[in-house]
Amino acid sequence: MVSIPSATISSSDGPRPIPVIGLGTATVTERSTVKAAVVEAIKVGYRHFDTATFYGTEKPVGEAITEALQAGFIKSRSELFVTTKLWPNSTERHLVLPALKKSLQNLGLEYVDLYLIHWPLKINYPDIKIPVPREYVTAIDIKAVWEAMEECQNLGLTKSIGVSNFSSQKIQEILSFAKIPPAVNQVEMNPLWQQNQLNEFCKKNHILLTAYSPLASFGNSWGNNSVVECEILQDIAKSKGKTTAQISLRWLYEQGVSFIVKSFNKERMKQNLDIFDWALTQEDLSKISQIPQRKLVYLLGFVVTEPNDVTAEIDSKL
Repeated sequence: MVSIPSATISSSDGPRPIPVIGLGTATVTERSTVKAAVVEAIKVGYRHFDTATFYGTEKPVGEAITEALQAGFIKSRSELFVTTKLWPNSTERHLVLPALKKSLQNLGLEYVDLYLIHWPLKINYPDIKIPVPREYVTAIDIKAVWEAMEECQNLGLTKSIGVSNFSSQKIQEILSFAKIPPAVNQVEMNPLWQQNQLNEFCKKNHILLTAYSPLASFGNSWGNNSVVECEILQDIAKSKGKTTAQISLRWLYEQGVSFIVKSFNKERMKQNLDIFDWALTQEDLSKISQIPQRKLVYLLGFVVTEPNDVTAEIDSKL
């Protein structure tokens, strides 16, 4: 079993370790497939699992944890780090705590290790689905919502709180009034979207950046092969006898961030963990720094049906 390094984040218990690599569960596969994948991941060494209300995978993740405990793959719940997220239809002060309690009920857990605001906006739309009609998207009252997030941590229902898809400007707003600063900002990050300025800002403010879509894909339903087909990464991989996916993940590790991978294939799960006993050279890093940048995950794809004419409108709400 691979020993996975940890980063450190702030929590209600003081500085706390978070495994630098986690298994994501944003997927369109069956519930039983998610459960089996999480159990298998625990067996091969994963200890961090990322879910969300929106993904609809909290229940199978919780069932997998129960099965792993019963089978003796782990000795206690405390060996695992579980992250879940608040969907924008609950980003109002009075809705945050009930939303977390519902997530805990789904997971069958007394607490999560990390609770994130999934997107920096409010969706006045009851169904958890995308795309959301643009007229239902409004600005978030971040101060009120963050105070409710702090309450969740103070009640012990989550060990740490943080954000996802937040810009440095939006985080700075939180820092101006927060009694508990964000521990994590989870964003799209990979060699084709390197987030250098945001990573620097987060490090300066003692916030861990966590990368999703580290291979430029998202779940099983969409994404692309831009990372694994990148010639620069392919050349580096060939020279080291590694896969392009491993080069991408190793690059993230060397940026001082944590990251969420999403493969339910047992062999690729193992490959994704095989990145800690070797390193990229300065020449490798220089080549990667020159890769043309392009973003994969656009907010507009989630919240509107006709993005072209409302880009400025949505951007103004972030």
